[in-house]
Amino acid sequence: MNECEEYMKLALEEAELAARAGDIPVGAVIVKDGRVVGRGRNTTESDRDPTCHAEINAIRAAARELGGWRLFGCDMYVTLEPCAMCAGAIVLARVDRLFIGTMDPKAGACGSLRDLTSDERLNHRVAVTTGILQPECERLLKEFFRGLRGKKKEMHRRNAQNEENP
Repeated sequence: MNECEEYMKLALEEAELAARAGDIPVGAVIVKDGRVVGRGRNTTESDRDPTCHAEINAIRAAARELGGWRLFGCDMYVTLEPCAMCAGAIVLARVDRLFIGTMDPKAGACGSLRDLTSDERLNHRVAVTTGILQPECERLLKEFFRGLRGKKKEMHRRNAQNEENP
């Protein structure tokens, strides 16, 4: 296993923690000089805060750990392609390199739907590498959403039964 895969496995661990808490399973870690300086997972549901994405939480943790918001020399590993909010934060934080597990064609802002990380109009660009442990990252998301659909079907079935038998 190479270094990128090792760090992505740590991001997957964060994503699994998010799933257990009922949040969309996305995880992120930030590494500087071979040391993890920030970890994050989606906590939007548990914190009831739309800004609590894995990337934002990891950036906050790394900024606290490093004592500043400029994350020069840092790499981020994230299980799902960041959205526009997170891609913007990654650029603003001056992250050097971004490693993505699986792409998000519906909301991704690092190459899928748009690409903020390489926009020359911005003051910083981020080197992006995709497909790190892609099958594992994709599987975790698919299983999570399959489970949600199953719960919704069960809820609808129970509601229908209750209406038939008041």
